[in-house]
Amino acid sequence: MAFPLHYGSCPVVKNILRLDSEGKRVAVKYYCDDWPTNSAKHAFEKAIFTKTQKTNARTEAEIAMFDNNIVVYKFVQDLHFFVTGGDDENELVLATVLQGFFDAVTLLLRSNVEQREALENLDLVLLCLDEIVDGGMILETDGNVIAGKVASHNMDDGSPISEQVTYIC
Repeated sequence: MAFPLHYGSCPVVKNILRLDSEGKRVAVKYYCDDWPTNSAKHAFEKAIFTKTQKTNARTEAEIAMFDNNIVVYKFVQDLHFFVTGGDDENELVLATVLQGFFDAVTLLLRSNVEQREALENLDLVLLCLDEIVDGGMILETDGNVIAGKVASHNMDDGSPISEQVTYIC
């Protein structure tokens, strides 16, 4: 595990994934080089999706160990949310990150959390990821605060938010 900075005892997130009901990417962000290539990232996403798809993580987040990682995940309609940390991370902290991401997306998408809506508002979803974690370090977990910051980014510039975001993971 190689992170750009050593965070000591601070909890660290390795990735945040948002996959569709077939295990394909909707929005993903990796914060470490445990998966150095795109093919390694895709293989991890496919494997974790396959392992978790038959579970019932629709009402509450579930926790799984996978390849020496703790993965916290939740399914909503046709979207699957995942947060991954090392095997020494506190799963409650990872679950809080997941819940903050889910709550912020729910607020920004006006409770219409489905793949089509998420793709149409991908810029907002990616901004949520940026507000939650930076370089693996957790910045914010309150969904209301995250959504507020993302919404303020949206109003700061006169141009559409989709023109302000220049990258997609």
